[in-house]
Amino acid sequence: MGASGWNYFTAYQPDAQAALDELRRQVFEAGDYWWAVPGGFGSSAADFPDRPRSEEELWADERVQESGTHSILDMTWVLADGEEPDFGTLAPVTEAEALARAGVARPTRAHVQALAPLAEQRWFGRYAVLHDDAGAPSELYFWGFSGD
Repeated sequence: MGASGWNYFTAYQPDAQAALDELRRQVFEAGDYWWAVPGGFGSSAADFPDRPRSEEELWADERVQESGTHSILDMTWVLADGEEPDFGTLAPVTEAEALARAGVARPTRAHVQALAPLAEQRWFGRYAVLHDDAGAPSELYFWGFSGD
């Protein structure tokens, strides 16, 4: 199947891990992910009434362990400053990266396209604090590629 790109906007909160945890909960509950079932290509888990009812049940399936969900569910941890990227982690966009890619230290939604190339590795994502026109944090933007 190959990797899939995904992206999500959430309301800003200073605790990016808490934002990720809430986003994962919402995506799982909505069934807005790919579930590795035979013949399930091109559909989401929401299309299957018998889909797993807990993340524990979802990840117990060997097919899911091998193929992932092609969604934010494949990401589990927000890295702290200085931590090295690893499988299933999300790294923050630094001010230097935002300046280099978007030409601003406080990116907005208008800069998302410029930031997109920062997530190049499969099974590793990025997140950026997006700002409103006054320069105040307004959203978190999560994006990356996952799934096989």
